[in-house]
Amino acid sequence: MKKTVLTFTLAASVLALGACSNDSAADNEVIATSKVGDITQNDLYEEMKASIGDQAFQLLMIEKVLSSKYKVTEDEVNAQLEADKKQYGDSFESMIAQQGYTESSYKKYLELNLMQEKALVEDVDVTEEEVKAEYENIKNEIKARHIVVEDEETAKKAKAEIESGKDFAEVAKEYSIEQAAQTTGGDLGWFNKSTNMDEKFLEGAFALEKNVLSDPIQSSFGYHIIEVTDKREIKESYEDKKAELEKQLKLEKADTSTLLTKVAKMMKDADIKIKDEDLKTALDEFLNAADTPAPTETDADKTTEDADSSTEENK
Repeated sequence: MKKTVLTFTLAASVLALGACSNDSAADNEVIATSKVGDITQNDLYEEMKASIGDQAFQLLMIEKVLSSKYKVTEDEVNAQLEADKKQYGDSFESMIAQQGYTESSYKKYLELNLMQEKALVEDVDVTEEEVKAEYENIKNEIKARHIVVEDEETAKKAKAEIESGKDFAEVAKEYSIEQAAQTTGGDLGWFNKSTNMDEKFLEGAFALEKNVLSDPIQSSFGYHIIEVTDKREIKESYEDKKAELEKQLKLEKADTSTLLTKVAKMMKDADIKIKDEDLKTALDEFLNAADTPAPTETDADKTTEDADSSTEENK
């Protein structure tokens, strides 16, 4: 899942720090005993505060202020969790473990990320026409494989070898400058017109019939020989995909720099009083941002004009 601009890496230790009680009696609760000494909850708190205190405190306050206005349901979190599991497949468990998550703490991360997304797209509009156009881009998918080389002559040579009967994957491993080809044989799997690929590559690939080798197609990466091995249309209707596509387009349009300003203002309005001296300055970045006015369009235009004038003077 794509991280929004204010989301930190939520290790289990950060979440555990948030669970530490401020109750003085609980502070001295022994959480481990040994022959060499006990460890209290306060010992753990102080150690964690020293190592990740500012980051954890910022994280917890971001969560507090965002949750006061932007509600995320358990169904929304679970839906995103299932989407991530589908995306990463069998590697999901190892992926979250490498980042210090359990499934429970990963859901906490998802909840915060979804709150940030709601804040980010709050004032962003997309038209029905834009959503429909995006659906047209994603409704048809192709499965393809390719060989990419540095020049057109080599691309033609690779194509000729396939046409003479050589296995596509073996030719890809021999010729392709794409490192992944050594394990994939040039297989790209399924993709649509909105997939993050070179525009000329996508245009050439979607113009092909099944099981027909392309002529060399030039992209920003080199010259490709492409073969489309299958085609399909997604099962979801426009109405099924509309909400997802609308959210996706809003996130693409959103100016992520506005999120810091928005959260900063919410923090200032919350009138936060920090009692722990060690954390007194943890929120300064946010509170200072609340006092810094965002540049207006007029200011931006003036800056551009000044830069242009300076350029002219230096010619």
